Amino acid sequence: MGNELFNMNIKILLVSTLLSTAIVQAQELAKGTVFIDINKNGKKEKNEKGVAGVSVSNGREVVQTDHNGNYTLPVDNDNIIFVIKPRDYVFPLDKHNHPLFYYLHKPLGSPKLKYTTADATGKLPKSLDFPMYPHAEPTSFKALIFGDPQAYTKEELDFFKQGIINDISDKNAFQFGISLGDLVGDDLTLHEPYKETVGSIGLPWYNVMGNHDMNYDVVSDSLSDESFELNFGPNNYSFNYGNAHFIILDNIIYPNPRTGKGYLGGFRKDQLDFVENDLKFVPKDKLIVLAFHIPLVHKNSDVFRNEDRQRLFDLLKNFPNTVSLSAHTHYQQQNFYGKAEGWSQTKPHHEYNVGTTSGDWYSGQINQQGVPASTMRDGTPKGYAIMNIKDNAYAFDYKVAGQESNYQINLIGPSTVKAKHTKRYTIYANFFMGRTDDVMEYSLDGKEWKKMSRTDSPDPSYEYEVLKFDNATELIEGRRPSNAVNSTHLWEMKLPNLKAGAHQIEVRIKDMYGVTHHATKTINVVQ
Repeated sequence: MGNELFNMNIKILLVSTLLSTAIVQAQELAKGTVFIDINKNGKKEKNEKGVAGVSVSNGREVVQTDHNGNYTLPVDNDNIIFVIKPRDYVFPLDKHNHPLFYYLHKPLGSPKLKYTTADATGKLPKSLDFPMYPHAEPTSFKALIFGDPQAYTKEELDFFKQGIINDISDKNAFQFGISLGDLVGDDLTLHEPYKETVGSIGLPWYNVMGNHDMNYDVVSDSLSDESFELNFGPNNYSFNYGNAHFIILDNIIYPNPRTGKGYLGGFRKDQLDFVENDLKFVPKDKLIVLAFHIPLVHKNSDVFRNEDRQRLFDLLKNFPNTVSLSAHTHYQQQNFYGKAEGWSQTKPHHEYNVGTTSGDWYSGQINQQGVPASTMRDGTPKGYAIMNIKDNAYAFDYKVAGQESNYQINLIGPSTVKAKHTKRYTIYANFFMGRTDDVMEYSLDGKEWKKMSRTDSPDPSYEYEVLKFDNATELIEGRRPSNAVNSTHLWEMKLPNLKAGAHQIEVRIKDMYGVTHHATKTINVVQ
């Protein structure tokens, strides 16, 4: 019996050894150099030196280059090897200003799906080298942030260009841009013309994957990004600029593992492993900027997996300077996460849920720009965000497309009223960048400042635009806007009795960055 048990154990050990050997042999090693491309030909020459201390990843593991700029990474049959851009360097750009910092390694190719995916890439190059160019970076800079361009047609791409791209008057004021997902609306053949459109700005551009950028004809979430990877590269990656570290993540799990249908907000383990491994090489005093599509805020786990958000928060617990960017909702709000949401630091984590460049999906009547007004359902006009970074601190501006930059409050109320009916009217102020605990004040005819009341209700000016369609006696060109939702940044006050004549209402509010914004409105009171 003892000999039989001994022989059995030997056989198990041999089988285990053979299996382990087979797994090791199946996993290749990618090797190469991150180097300064002096002549900018994309090839490493003998006189071109490697760059030490640069992070390189396969989407899970992260290693750093040695003193000669060399790295080694394990790869399997479906990897994207990419460089995490270090400070004071830039990557070469393609014709659409898309940074070239990655290599698709799919030796067997991607599955053949409805939309084009990668062909077989074959064997790994003997040396997989990545060129970079030195480029001094300021610690104070600006970046453009776009929510959901989401064009379903080429006509809507033209709306995007005419209404948003052409609105950016001083493109040289910005260092780069980020689109927060839903680059297009389900038709992935529009990815290329989208790249051309956003590339016309002339800035390096980074892209997040949204739920309308996915391959739907797959059975595994790891395959839902095959066309995105072909068109844009990795959908989980990071880069440094100045004293900030940006982490781009796909936070859509498709198909929903709980139902088999639709999608669920969350992260796979390998994605969060990448974040953990990436942050090992990031100094704790850096500003960490996360960019993803779906907001982390939710009332129940049917929208976003609690355990995924918690692990992300745990990975950030030793970084005091953080902020997140999301889109997806087609309205604008400021979300804050404290201990009740699993955030362990005293200072809450701020997530800016950015208003969209497509607004309310290119709906509404044609505006002065010649495109659909597309005001969002909470009354926020369509536009884009500007991220202002100074060292490891941040602030945001919101630029309404087609308006002056100081247009931050829509002051809503009648222009003319009868004296005996003034008390029947309410004045509303929609501060597009507002928080729920901001204080909006008003002054009537230059008198004392009083507080307005915040209201969880729809923006009445937006409702009015919807009702124009619903009560039209003749055809109105354009798409009916979506139904209104309650705004998180709307305030109100009741008009008092007013004598006949012109009366001026001024409102003011201080934003979270200490900047005070104003708006005024004149009301004519008649007998």
